[in-house]
Amino acid sequence: MPFTNPGGQLKVLIDERQLQQRVRELGQQISRDYQGKHLHLICILKGACIFLADLVRHLPLDISLDFMAVSSYANSLHTSGEVKIVKDLDSTIQGRDVMIVEDILDTGLTLDYLTRSLRTRGPKSLTICTLLSKPSRRIKEVQAAYVGFEIPDEFVVGYGLDFAERYRNLPAISVMIEDA
Repeated sequence: MPFTNPGGQLKVLIDERQLQQRVRELGQQISRDYQGKHLHLICILKGACIFLADLVRHLPLDISLDFMAVSSYANSLHTSGEVKIVKDLDSTIQGRDVMIVEDILDTGLTLDYLTRSLRTRGPKSLTICTLLSKPSRRIKEVQAAYVGFEIPDEFVVGYGLDFAERYRNLPAISVMIEDA
């Protein structure tokens, strides 16, 4: 039975098989790049939690995890442009190899803010791994070292991404299509 939303339908953009294959490939690439190092992963809640859970299963590395929550969307389809840290890190990142794990790199405002903020805390290195990237929406130039998929400028849900806290549980990335 297909998932629906109150204002229209959902169309699968990236199916579950494609997601799992790409997450496995990202895990292999990260594992090669961080071989012999301790990697500290920072998951950006709530959207990246499902991606992170799958990704760490493909990282045969010495890793540790921490979590941050930021807000820039509220319950809207569009970013407010104002980034606010809702939950900060539990441990220090000073002197550590750190990777931000994010669900989507959209305008770049959130990740630009986060990387600037985290660099002031003295990590040895700081990189970004994002499941999705929308280059056509970029306002701030942010470079992700690892990108799962580049996608068009459409509002997507599923695999952790939400609209008003709904649809995170979808096993695929889907586009919300409004009824005419």
